[in-house]
Amino acid sequence: MELAGVHLYPHRNRFAELAIRHRLPSMGSLREYAEAGCLMVYGASTDHLMSRSATYVDKILKGAMPGDLPVQEPTKFELVVNLKTAKALGIIIPPALLKAGYLPFPGLCFHLRALVQGQVSA
Repeated sequence: MELAGVHLYPHRNRFAELAIRHRLPSMGSLREYAEAGCLMVYGASTDHLMSRSATYVDKILKGAMPGDLPVQEPTKFELVVNLKTAKALGIIIPPALLKAGYLPFPGLCFHLRALVQGQVSA
C-alpha cells in the first residue's frame, strides 16, 4: 500500500496503524510517513528541498525575476525504513543496508540518503 498526497498527510498515523494491524507493508513519499509507522519511504529529501527553496527566495528578494530562475529537480533522495514496523511485520532488514544508513531515531527508523548520481552518503 503506497501513501502519498497532501490529502492523506493528516491521516498518516491512522493509515500506518491500519496497515500494521492488517499486516500490510506500507510506503510513503515523505519521511513523516515512516515516523508515523509506515514500513518505508523513498522520496526527495525534504531538508534538501527546503534549503534549495530558501536559495530561490533569497534570489527573488534580491531582485531576480522568478520566471528567469531555472526549474530544478531534486538531486538528493532518501530511503527511510521504520525498524519497529519491519519487526512487527516479520521483515528482516539486511545488515549491509543497516550499515549503509544511520539511525536518527535509535531503534525506530534508519535513513539511507542517496544522490541522483548514485553516490551514497549518510
